[in-house]
Amino acid sequence: MRVWYDACTGKQVRYATAIAKKFRAVGHEVIFTTREHPDTIPLAKELGEDPIVVGKYAPATLTSRLEESAERIIQFARMFRDKKPDVAVTHQSVELCRVAFGLGIPIITTADTPYAYAVNRLTLPFAHTVVVSEALPKSFTSDNCANNVVVFGGVDEVAWIKGFKPKKTVDTKKPLIVVRQIENKAVYADKKQDNVKTLAQQLAELGNVQVIQRYNENEEMFRGKQGFEDTADLVANADLVVSYGGTITREAALQGVPSIGISDMAKTYVNTYLTQKGFPLFATVEDKVIELAKQYLGKRFDVADKLAALENPVDVIADIAENIVARHKQL
Repeated sequence: MRVWYDACTGKQVRYATAIAKKFRAVGHEVIFTTREHPDTIPLAKELGEDPIVVGKYAPATLTSRLEESAERIIQFARMFRDKKPDVAVTHQSVELCRVAFGLGIPIITTADTPYAYAVNRLTLPFAHTVVVSEALPKSFTSDNCANNVVVFGGVDEVAWIKGFKPKKTVDTKKPLIVVRQIENKAVYADKKQDNVKTLAQQLAELGNVQVIQRYNENEEMFRGKQGFEDTADLVANADLVVSYGGTITREAALQGVPSIGISDMAKTYVNTYLTQKGFPLFATVEDKVIELAKQYLGKRFDVADKLAALENPVDVIADIAENIVARHKQL
């Protein structure tokens, strides 16, 4: 079986690596593609992968986004002109979904961001099967015209946190506080205020703050390591994680590290789900961050049994792919 996975972000590179490992272990071929992006290629190398790089992230304008997406679609179509994959797997790559649908390749996609309206419309209706966390309401998939929906008992980040063995970093005298900047170039974050510098300055009174910038646009703005950072490793060694996004907070909480998510983007279904399951993930507004930080800084939570009880979406995806390809061969 030939499996194609296109990873557009760092999170998707982690997902792709976990899925590729699963399929390769049973002898299947994996075609792993990605695009130029601050997190994709460096993380892939860190994880021992060498994906095919097709196109780049071009978020400057709506026109640049559209043109670059069109270029990727054309390149993928040419790549698979003579020999198509048997199945395509993705975490909502718009280009994979368009190409695979056009070439008659069945698509399996995961999805966990109901507020990403544009991406949802451009991916979910094309999929043969949509795999989603039980945290998400049924209206999410039905409103976006998903066909077959398979629900699993966990969150996407379980795919790479289960069995993860982080590297031990050098101990510091002060607590380590990791702060993740808002995804300021994403369409869903348009016109939202980026207050990460002010927040980092406030948190610096409690410990050593390391700000993870999205695009390293201002090297002088923050102290700490610049450039690529393996966030799963970093948060495993942190005493507190504060983020405007969702992935890094879930990576931390699944490892027992207290994590604070800020603003409306933190009050997602999957975040709330983990909180209700007893993982240390707390959603709040900016004004309440320092209060929560003082309360939870340095407190480690034993979540091993809770993590073990969550379902790994990689296993679900592998079973679906095997069944799809088997049925197609019988036709």
